[in-house]
Amino acid sequence: MTEKNKSFEEALKKLEEASDKLKSQDVSLADAIKSYEEGIKYYKECSEILEKANQKIETLTR
Repeated sequence: MTEKNKSFEEALKKLEEASDKLKSQDVSLADAIKSYEEGIKYYKECSEILEKANQKIETLTR
């Protein structure tokens, strides 16, 4: 499965993992920045998946 073909659940899990790393008290600045970047990436993936689902629902309900 390629990065762009992840399911919503997989992308959400990765987003949650990145968030958990950021909440860790012993995270270094470099690791925090890396986790933040990953979080933004997975947030965008989740948003894209949800937007596509929303468009599909709107099309079907017309």
